[in-house]
Amino acid sequence: MSESLKNSQQFGNVYKNGKSFANKYLVMYVCKNELSINRLGISVSKKVGNSVVRHRISRLIRESYRLNDSISNSGLDIVIVARAGSKGKNYSEISSALMHLAKLHKIISSSEPDRN
Repeated sequence: MSESLKNSQQFGNVYKNGKSFANKYLVMYVCKNELSINRLGISVSKKVGNSVVRHRISRLIRESYRLNDSISNSGLDIVIVARAGSKGKNYSEISSALMHLAKLHKIISSSEPDRN
């Protein structure tokens, strides 16, 4: 089960107090929350592309997270920031980048198979 981060105060809290790892396509910030569920926030700036491109990247990230949500730890606020390099990438590239960052944050076990 997962919700989304709603306002800039929640995003700011994760940016300020969370730990971050990055790769070529994404940056992931993770911070503990006081809830029993994860909350996901996705940020795709205008540097990535026009609104169609930004929304597509956002959907790919959300879908990749949704399909792998059951194997994540709970009680976390997660913000995923798309980098300009993510423009034009397909689902499998975005998903593998997301899983790579999740393994670095130790919110997913590296022995779990990647479900592309």
